[in-house]
Amino acid sequence: MRNICVPFTAVCMTFALLAPANSAQRDIDADVCVYGGTSGGVIAAVQAARMGKRVVLVEPGGHLGGMTSGGLSAVDIGDPRSIGGIAREYFTRLVATYGKQLNWDQPFKSKGGPATGGAYSIEPHVAERVFDEMAADAGVVVLRNARLDQVKKEGAAITELRTTNGRTIRSKMFIDATYEGDLMAAAGVSYTLTREGNAPYGEQYNGIHYTPKYEPRTGHLQPRGNGRVTGGQGVWDRDFPLDPYVVKGDPTSGLLPLVDSGAPGQQGEAAPGVMAYCFRLCLTTDPDNMIPIAPPANYDPKQYELVARFIEACIANGDDMDLRWFSKHDPLPNSKWDFNTATIGGNLPGVSWQWPEATYDRRTVIAKQIEDYHRGLLHFLATDTRVPPKLRQDVRRFGLPKDEFRDTGGWPHQLYIREGRRMVSDLVLTEKHTFGKTIAADPVGLGSYGTDVHEIRRIVKDGVVTREGKIAGGRGGFGPYQIGYGAIVPKQSECDNLLVTFALSASHTAFASIRMEPVLMVTSQSAATAACHAIDQQVAVQDVDREQLKTKLIADGQVLTWNPNH
Repeated sequence: MRNICVPFTAVCMTFALLAPANSAQRDIDADVCVYGGTSGGVIAAVQAARMGKRVVLVEPGGHLGGMTSGGLSAVDIGDPRSIGGIAREYFTRLVATYGKQLNWDQPFKSKGGPATGGAYSIEPHVAERVFDEMAADAGVVVLRNARLDQVKKEGAAITELRTTNGRTIRSKMFIDATYEGDLMAAAGVSYTLTREGNAPYGEQYNGIHYTPKYEPRTGHLQPRGNGRVTGGQGVWDRDFPLDPYVVKGDPTSGLLPLVDSGAPGQQGEAAPGVMAYCFRLCLTTDPDNMIPIAPPANYDPKQYELVARFIEACIANGDDMDLRWFSKHDPLPNSKWDFNTATIGGNLPGVSWQWPEATYDRRTVIAKQIEDYHRGLLHFLATDTRVPPKLRQDVRRFGLPKDEFRDTGGWPHQLYIREGRRMVSDLVLTEKHTFGKTIAADPVGLGSYGTDVHEIRRIVKDGVVTREGKIAGGRGGFGPYQIGYGAIVPKQSECDNLLVTFALSASHTAFASIRMEPVLMVTSQSAATAACHAIDQQVAVQDVDREQLKTKLIADGQVLTWNPNH
């Protein structure tokens, strides 16, 4: 656990602003300042504006919507009946652009795999447009390309947020809606980047973890038409006992590229590391809307020797391989597809570890490294003679869409930050909450997804390549669970006018369930409501009247409790 109060510094590119050069005129006074124009950041800003407050939304990049408009187009949601408020309004409005309606009163139905996700499939540019429209309609002041430099505090209260391009935002209340928890960290709030281990909170899946179904093995079953074997596991999740060394069988020859060094550790022990990041690509099969996926300038097929060995193992297993072995992909409107990751896919384990505390410039370098890896992987699969012809041909069908991510050449502008800093507050949500063994008080929303942890490392264990930290399971059959108000407010002694809605207070594996975009949109709306109440009641966010908050949240359509017989 860390308790840091330092300026968040980064060198920023120079962006033209419409405001006058006079510094006093560039200052902004607001009631509520939301830092992070993610999906939840927009929803928080809209909610506060609808409640009559002066709101400024500060986004470090150039786009609103985070991953919901940044490539995560087949949205995972768990149980749609657990989502309410502006999140429900947003998705309803979004799919209406395609003449669709969503059945909010119905659970997802299994199609041979987990009964979740996919029903909300949309194009990224349409998702971003709806976010832009909602912010504009609510009268939110939006500052783009405004990176956090430092915060000023008086006692336990933030008074100013300063950006690297010379803006100063003074506000009564602040909301951190970043994936990384940047504002929270700069304000000196306690957080962790450690997988806690099982002991501190009495958990089962935290810390170093090896899931039996992802242990390297041979004899994988052949998939059905949906790409899944009996039991539901997809061909994109196949782990074989691959030799990790440059010269097979010779540890002195060194590790292959894409294999991390480090000891396996003991199951359940505390350990550093966040989930692997990737880009969620939106690709098209429409030749009239296609940009070919160019390899990186530094492309070297030797970097993908592990991929070649994976293909060898699949062929030896009798697999008739196609692109699904490297990326589950779900259809979107207009001949587009949402590309997920796989055992060997877009994820680049280990590279994400630096991201949460890196400067913005360093993050740019990390994002480019992951992009280059992913571009190189697709080029390898499309061109290398070690790749089966059927798979090569399948990959060649796809390209980047001309009408998406126009300012980045069709490549997503948002890296998928699955996990960053996690606040440590008086309430820490754990597996006991997500599995229903403990019920959090004062709910501000519900979580309903399974325990979904992407690998932390790809290392050598028992002489073969192994994914450490990978978990994809349920929560013991428990339905939607309550996310308590205490998980989105810091300890009062640390900051009393800040709410944290993405990097909220949760253990590593509890966060793995909570982290879905619609849920974080819900927590953000509730945080904005609480911020407005704190202003009106002239109290710290920790002292907001819980009954009044509950009444307002319900009036605004939030779902706070779950009836097992729903």
